[in-house]
Parts: sequence; structure tokens; C-alpha cells
Amino acid sequence: MQPPAPLRTPVPLIGAPMAGPAGGRPHAISRAGALGMVGVSPTSDAGWIRREAAIAGEGGTPYGVGLLAWALATAPEQLEAVLELRPTLASVSFGPYAEPVRRLRAAGILTATQVCSPADLEEAEAAADVDVVVVRGAEGGGHGRDAMGTLPLLQLVLDRTTRPVYAAGGILDHRGLAAVLAAGAAGAWVGTAFLGCVEAAGSAAAKATLFAAEQTGYGRVFDRAQAADWPPEFGGRAVANAFFDEWVGREDEIDDAARARFRAAVADGDFSVAHVYAGQGVAALTGETTAAEVVAGFARALDPPSAG
Repeated sequence: MQPPAPLRTPVPLIGAPMAGPAGGRPHAISRAGALGMVGVSPTSDAGWIRREAAIAGEGGTPYGVGLLAWALATAPEQLEAVLELRPTLASVSFGPYAEPVRRLRAAGILTATQVCSPADLEEAEAAADVDVVVVRGAEGGGHGRDAMGTLPLLQLVLDRTTRPVYAAGGILDHRGLAAVLAAGAAGAWVGTAFLGCVEAAGSAAAKATLFAAEQTGYGRVFDRAQAADWPPEFGGRAVANAFFDEWVGREDEIDDAARARFRAAVADGDFSVAHVYAGQGVAALTGETTAAEVVAGFARALDPPSAG
């Protein structure tokens, strides 16, 4: 089997596949010189994936698609749509991903998976033979394991693989990108820095919550409040709010009344209860910008050092 072509972008940066705030962000990221990813939620159907891919890939622009491995058992059409679309990169993470990765690679599609520990790397290489490894540290927003920080995990993984490695979690700007490139990473996989972009689909109230946020919390509070079927080992990191503080550590006690309050808050845009996923670097977001400006900021990592 001919291996897929390696990933090359002018800026060694991948916009993480965040399902909720997608909008036109993947297209704008790729047009700016990085690679934008379409994030597929558990409830997305094949038609939605095709529509978002058409936006992301307009005019032949490269793009990627991120799938949740645990959701494919009940939504196999998601994988079929990606095989049909043949994006530049397909990531499959969080659950049994070996068979989907095998099928994607057999179709000549470059594949990636997120690893949160050295043990995850062993699975990614031995079971899936994945093309690209994404080291996801505990600092990252959204779902993953709260196991290891990005830098220690990155160093351990780089010592144990010859595959291209992208670092995710806590990478806020060009300085973070420069740090992981200096360590030996092929680039960075970044989500939170793009959450405040005008192209992101988050509501004005959600973005205001991000711009005011100072800290995040990790746990399964919001998954339990939504009755989401995420595997229990993958909690989520989000902006800490009153609802999170009320229930963290006792997620199993969340009852129907609390779920009803949560659903109402989501509908009303009340983010003292509703969730906004973000990483530990959320305090760096202070106002709306564009995806192109964010990518240009990260590209400063490639500038030659100034003369002393």
C-alpha cells in the first residue's frame, strides 16, 4: 500500500476540529497558510459533513476532518462520507480507531490520532499504524485525558516515534509554536486560539464568556448534564462556571432537574450554567479577531531571529 503524502503547509499549524464553533473557520485557517479541520459531532449526519466540507474546501482549499471513534459504531455513515470526500487529513480519536484508520489509509488518506499518554502512542503505532501523532496535553480544551502536560508528554513521545508529531494543549501564540518546534515537533494543533475568530460559529454571548474567562475546569459535568455518551476516561475542559463548580466531583448525582436547568440555559445562552469548551490558555482571548490574523501571529515563530 502506497503511504499517503506527508502533510506540508506554509505554517506548521493545524486548527483543531472543534465541532461546535466550526462555521467558516476551517476554510479561513487553510487559506491563511495552516490547515483547518471540520469537527464532526456524534449527531452529525453524512449530509452535514458534505456541506461543511464544501465550505472548508471551496476553491480546492485543503482541509481536514476530525471524527470521534466512539461515535462511529452508531454513525458509520460519517466514515463513509469522509472516505468519499478524501480530505487532506482525517483524524480519528477517542475510542476504537484502528479499523477506521486502516480504511482511511487504504484509501490513500493521511491519518492522525490524538494521544494523551505514552501508552496511547503504543496503540497508535501498533494497532493503527497512524501517519501523524497528535500529542494532546491536559491543558487542551474540549475532550481528552487529564493525564500529562503537553511538554513532558511531547518529549516522551518524540523519544519513542519517528512519525510526525503535532503538539496540542496550551499553545497560545508564536512563542508556544516556536517552543514545540524547537523540541522536535512537526507543528502545533491549536483550538482555543481560534475560538474568538469572527469566522467561528459561537454566539456573541459565548464569545463574551470566552473573552471574560480567567480559568477552566476539567471533568464530566457537562457530559453528564447533556447525557452525552462520551467514554468516561475522556472528560472535558471548559470555562469554569457556577454550574460546573456546583457539580464537579459529584457528576453521578446530576439529576433530571439539573439536566432540565442545563438545557434551558443552553437554549437561553446563559453561560453561568451552559458550557463553553476551552483550554487553559483561554485568558489570552481578549476580543474578536480573524482566523488569518491568528495564523499570521503563529507564523512569527518562523521569523529569523533578529540581530542583537
